[in-house]
Amino acid sequence: MAKNYSDGFVADGPLLFISGQVPEAPDGSVAEGDAVAQTRQVFRNIEAVLGAHGADIRHLVKVNYYLRHIADLQSVRQVLREFLVHQPRPAATLVEVTGLADSRYLVEVDGVACLPRDRGGER
Repeated sequence: MAKNYSDGFVADGPLLFISGQVPEAPDGSVAEGDAVAQTRQVFRNIEAVLGAHGADIRHLVKVNYYLRHIADLQSVRQVLREFLVHQPRPAATLVEVTGLADSRYLVEVDGVACLPRDRGGER
């Protein structure tokens, strides 16, 4: 399915604005299982967007989490400890929502990264 948005957008500067990433694998399948499995897929997607722009997870400076069920917060935090091992961790906002774009989604994450200066001379 063609997307109506970019996975990431770089303005004229060092910031990468990452669109909401959902628990879909590159083949379009939704991650099976609970919020842990879905959050892992979301962060793999974020890593792919960052990598496509010469950055990695350490370059995230702001993330927004959208959870269908606030009760999943501890599960999501478990995954965050796996992916966000660097200090300082990005600033964050968490919101419980009544629904996401697909009823199978339990979590969505968007964010902002500050791109490294040595990413091939692009600006």
